[in-house]
Amino acid sequence: MWWFQQGLSFLPAALVVWSAASFVFSYITAIVLHHVDPLVPYISDTGTIPPERCLFGIMLNISAFLGMATMYVRYKQVYALNPEKNKIIKLNKIALTLGLMSCFGLCIIANFQKCILYYIHVVGACLTFGVGAIYLLVQTVLSYLMQPELHSKDIFWIRLTMFLWCCSSIVSMFISSVILYSGLYGMNLVQKLHWDPQEKGYTAHIISTISEWSLAFSFLSFFLTYIRDFQKISLRAVVSLHGQTLYDIPQSRGSEEQALLIAGSI
Repeated sequence: MWWFQQGLSFLPAALVVWSAASFVFSYITAIVLHHVDPLVPYISDTGTIPPERCLFGIMLNISAFLGMATMYVRYKQVYALNPEKNKIIKLNKIALTLGLMSCFGLCIIANFQKCILYYIHVVGACLTFGVGAIYLLVQTVLSYLMQPELHSKDIFWIRLTMFLWCCSSIVSMFISSVILYSGLYGMNLVQKLHWDPQEKGYTAHIISTISEWSLAFSFLSFFLTYIRDFQKISLRAVVSLHGQTLYDIPQSRGSEEQALLIAGSI
């Protein structure tokens, strides 16, 4: 049995690989068609013009679905491991809510392009990475509370490192973006897809774009730490039938008995 066949470990692996591919494929397409500069464009700029915009949108929507599935499984696993610890249960619910909000933000990024609806796109980015960073923080705290009884201290330190990497990328991107879009280097820079290294503001632009790529991959890297945990969990769906037909007409007592069908592991 391969490692990704154990439990539900394929979920976080698929989330990371698919999301990274959505960035890389749209980047390659945009570069080949000369829609952006090859040297570290904004991720959002690589999904602004068709056809890469279509590819970018549909792949990120699938990433959002994979993210929701991964976060839900994580929620169920933490709950199952700590059924009587109220503090952990409350933090676990908060984490799930934050995670779903982050995935919703990813859908906004996918469907509202930067150069068309900039402010809505920024809201989506804040939900995805801002609220997402808080999700990473809560999960890191949960890892601290569960070690060393349920997992090793190494997992906590790895997740803490991923969280700090994500936070440093957010700070770097925020500062460089504020400087870039402050008006010192011209107006309407949001629509600008091609930059000359000799232009004013180019340094701030490069720092901002590198920080964005760093932020995206630091955020995704956190979910790689779920793979080993997810090898030890499976979920089963239970289907409850309240009758032998789909008619509204009352059936005999025998047909009113509940039938349970237990599906296999997801």
